[in-house]
Amino acid sequence: MFRFPLFIAITLIVAFGGGIMISLYALDATQGFGAIKLGAWEAFPALQTVEADPYAKSHRARAGKLLYGSAEGLTFTASVDDEGARLNAGCRYRISGQTPPARLWTLFTADNGGNPAAVKTGHPSALNSWTVLRNQDSSFSVEISAVAQPGNWLALPEAGTFRLVLTLFDTPTAGSSGVIDLAMPKLTKTGCGNA
Repeated sequence: MFRFPLFIAITLIVAFGGGIMISLYALDATQGFGAIKLGAWEAFPALQTVEADPYAKSHRARAGKLLYGSAEGLTFTASVDDEGARLNAGCRYRISGQTPPARLWTLFTADNGGNPAAVKTGHPSALNSWTVLRNQDSSFSVEISAVAQPGNWLALPEAGTFRLVLTLFDTPTAGSSGVIDLAMPKLTKTGCGNA
């Protein structure tokens, strides 16, 4: 007598639960369509525009993060180095070169969710275009490691994987179609462990 209603209840739980889990996975797996990859750096120029796809809109609504207008800023993230290897806190990295033109840029280490990484108190986890030390040709080099380095240095969390987030503010490239032609700084692995 109760077998048929129980079967219906289990079917509905599996259907709705499975649908919700797949939707949450899809939102976590991507920020939407239209990604542009430049070396290790990846950006979603249409993420904050009205023309953004439904996945991008859902992703930003779920994250609850402030987004910039198309001409206000453009955010690049890197979760791999230029060779395609996943960024790991047990290794050391170097960012070198120049950023695309922007009035201001910021660079910080983040966890896999995009939130600022938890580093030791007093260690630098962020840099910006006003505080970075530059070469005579306006290029720069940033060392990224768990151990302090001379010059520009970003600290890493003690273990695990991480991301780098580079945001260009008030940049002419954010509102144009020439994003693919940008020259981004190189992100190279300089060693792992104590070697």
